[in-house]
Amino acid sequence: MNKGRIEITYLSQEDLLKAGCFDMQLAIKSVKRGLLAFDEGQVLFPDKIVQIFDEETQERINCLPATLLPEKICGVKWVSVFPANPRRYGVQNLSAIFVLSEIEKGFPLAVMDGTLASNMRVAAVGAVAAEYLAKKDPVSIGFIGAGEQSKMHLVGMKNVFPRLKECRVAARYEAEEEQFIQEMGTLFPEMTFSAGKKDLKTAMDGADILVTGTSAQAPLLKAEWMKPGAFYSHIGGWEDEYAVAEQCQKIVCDSWQTVKHRTQTLSRMYRDGKLMDEEIYADLVDLVSGKKPGREAEDERIYFNAVGLSYLDVTIAHDMYLRAKETGVGGELALQEKSIFSHEDLGSFIRLQGRDLS
Repeated sequence: MNKGRIEITYLSQEDLLKAGCFDMQLAIKSVKRGLLAFDEGQVLFPDKIVQIFDEETQERINCLPATLLPEKICGVKWVSVFPANPRRYGVQNLSAIFVLSEIEKGFPLAVMDGTLASNMRVAAVGAVAAEYLAKKDPVSIGFIGAGEQSKMHLVGMKNVFPRLKECRVAARYEAEEEQFIQEMGTLFPEMTFSAGKKDLKTAMDGADILVTGTSAQAPLLKAEWMKPGAFYSHIGGWEDEYAVAEQCQKIVCDSWQTVKHRTQTLSRMYRDGKLMDEEIYADLVDLVSGKKPGREAEDERIYFNAVGLSYLDVTIAHDMYLRAKETGVGGELALQEKSIFSHEDLGSFIRLQGRDLS
């Protein structure tokens, strides 16, 4: 055995799909387990590093680390978000990779696609929240935004509410709405889809579940469109007018302490003195752990805001890695064969000023 060899598993998005990792139930279970683990002090969760290249468009690359102590896994997600990509270049706006390392020797275990897990995490968190906060048998769902996260959100909601039968969508461009309907209609042929034709009210007014998945930095969702008993899943930044939250009987976050320092609607309300700490009903883990009840009345309007918790991404990525290993999918690559100074022919590679050791 070569003690100097360090081997990693490489997993492309196609490898993960072949391994059966596009499994929303896997992601939902990972989210619940991750939330409880963090609540029990079993997760290290340092601050993320954000590099914003354009304040107006919010083009950015983030570095998000976390360590799962019981699993002895440290992971990091390197994720880029370029909201204008679909319009400018006809390509996706988000791409990500994960690096997973074990924390016994500190060696890397895997380099893997992170776009699938990242999009699934957003949807799984929204789905877990809806499980506790939406009314019992929602029928209709409305979207503002027709991108990857909206599509994935529908997959998540259908996993917890299989009897959802009506989906409405509105986006900046009608072509985006049409693409959403074509792609999601193929996955869920039993559902009825309708395009708002850029009319946001048409998509949202009176829906049981409302989802905003945009890069907007302006209020799009109006309070009057949110009927009594509706559940609102807020994905992006500033997507709704303050009155939406002000009329809700419950406001729940994935982590209020994280949300209130960001740029979401609730964050802005907090900075403007329009929202106090005590007005936040719960963090999502409070519902999952049973510390607090979820929906308590059929006519409650409930607001949920997830800012994104990287330890949940790492939890999902690790579960995907384990499934891929179980199914034998992915490639094994040598990161190194020997430690640097164990190479007998090192002299033929090294370059020293004024010397030639070859």
